[in-house]
Amino acid sequence: MPRIGILANPHKPEALPTMHALREALVARGCKVVLDTQTAAMAGEPDGTPAAELAGRVDLAAVIGGDGTMLDALSRLGDFNKPIAGINIGRLGFLTSCTDAELGPFALAVTTGRFTISQRSLLEAVIHRAGREDETFIALNEVVLARGETGRLVSVEARVNGELLNHYRADGLIVATPTGSTAYSLSAGGPLIAPSAGVFVITPICPHSLGQRSLVLADDSRVEIAPDAGQSEPMLFTVDGRDTMPLEAGDRIVMRRSARVLRLLVLEDRSFYDALRQKLRWQGL
Repeated sequence: MPRIGILANPHKPEALPTMHALREALVARGCKVVLDTQTAAMAGEPDGTPAAELAGRVDLAAVIGGDGTMLDALSRLGDFNKPIAGINIGRLGFLTSCTDAELGPFALAVTTGRFTISQRSLLEAVIHRAGREDETFIALNEVVLARGETGRLVSVEARVNGELLNHYRADGLIVATPTGSTAYSLSAGGPLIAPSAGVFVITPICPHSLGQRSLVLADDSRVEIAPDAGQSEPMLFTVDGRDTMPLEAGDRIVMRRSARVLRLLVLEDRSFYDALRQKLRWQGL
């Protein structure tokens, strides 16, 4: 029987009872359950495993929370090349496999292999700064370069495979994966993209010109964005709404598809298109 790692959001009161119910359902079907350190502490239990070490101890990970919890778990799990399932106790739940009302069917699916894997591409972003070591980040949804504390527009230069794409005057610029197309990029007017599409999308945030629109490009492209040379005020670099730091003129971000992927567990009767209909409340005429 499979070994299941559980990571729960400690900031959601309903996460603890959901964790206990999930563990009970999995154990009842013969699974071995391993809690990450944070989840074990939340439950008042002494024996937890650091999230970064779960890859060597479990066959798959179950994350209790919402899409934000999944993004945080991806960061804490590190290079986890095994299926990850989300148990939704949040709001939208585009990245989750089921709700907390479906723990029994989820345990059955896990122990009988009745699920599929949706392989999600990740974006590797490297910050280059003069006189400093490069910093590397991995994004599931998006990388954003946006205005900081000022209320004024900022200027961002974007290049694709070394060729100038545009000088954007906007509140900022988003480079998103297909998974991220339902997140910040969508809110900024970007297109919805099927998870299996081999593309990235560049979306300006509130651009000064109506002619500056989203651009979809192949995910084997090398995308480079940077504050324009004349940009005097610091801008904010953000990864998946989590890692944030200021960037200045002369700094640049180079992005490409990561060698890593997210293997998202999908139950047999679920699909991305089903999620779109439910989460976006699409209705027929």
